[in-house]
Amino acid sequence: MGAVTHSETVETVETDVGQARITWAEAAAPWAALAVSHGAGGGIGARDLQGLAAALPARGVSVALVEQPWRVAGKKVAPAPRTLDAGWRGLWPALLRPGLPVVSGGRSAGARVACRTAAELGAHAVLALSFPLHPSPSSRLRSSRGDPIGRPEKSRADELLGAGVPTLVVQGGNDPFGKPEEFPDGAYDLVEVPYGDHGFAVPKKAGTTPEEVVETITDAVGNWIDGLRE
Repeated sequence: MGAVTHSETVETVETDVGQARITWAEAAAPWAALAVSHGAGGGIGARDLQGLAAALPARGVSVALVEQPWRVAGKKVAPAPRTLDAGWRGLWPALLRPGLPVVSGGRSAGARVACRTAAELGAHAVLALSFPLHPSPSSRLRSSRGDPIGRPEKSRADELLGAGVPTLVVQGGNDPFGKPEEFPDGAYDLVEVPYGDHGFAVPKKAGTTPEEVVETITDAVGNWIDGLRE
């Protein structure tokens, strides 16, 4: 058997907007920590989040999978951004370990939270998985002719560009919330998951298994975090 690289613990944290939950995959000899939360439509069981928790402790990075208070409470709809940010601020002290830089991250809505709060919380860097640059076309109101109607949605690029710390975006090539080529120029890194949708699922024509997709993501994130150490 190989050496044990991490241990798992679960803790609950009280915040001003309810109780959050953190599932730790702690490295045996950590030099950094990565905290990642889920999106508005899923939980920490997402393949990419579970893949990071399984792979990164062997590289000396403890991983904290964070469930926001609304999710812990069993609600099906995420609250307003300001409430999501309040939950993240409230649980942040529980993510700190003496001497360990913390990378703040999340997928989709969780990525937006990480970007919006990174500078004020002192995050070392930001990991944005499936950053929702804009609403998907299917979420926009349309006329009987199929034309978009109503007030156009504002791009969320300002949240990404305003993170203020080193940032990595991991984006599916066919993400309806923002394809890689739609992202603006800026001081961040972007890794594309070919053919991937918002959940990093790929079609059969991609010739890639779900396990290989997760490996692509975990390798990219691990290498990027290693680079932060240099």
